[in-house]
Amino acid sequence: MTALTRTGDRTTPAGVDTRLPWWALALPVAAFTVLLLLVTGSGEAAATGGGGGVGGLVQRIGQTLAL
Repeated sequence: MTALTRTGDRTTPAGVDTRLPWWALALPVAAFTVLLLLVTGSGEAAATGGGGGVGGLVQRIGQTLAL
């Protein structure tokens, strides 16, 4: 008696999950958000001088769009 075997082209071994876990997207988004908050909030530091940095730029863009 012969056993039936599957014939076909398998590109991945059995049991390999190719989907990403939820944290594979959540961690980069969280890191980007934290870094963005650090950059935009740095204009209020006591050691900064005169220029205004990114905070001043965001404020000017807001004033321009409010026209």
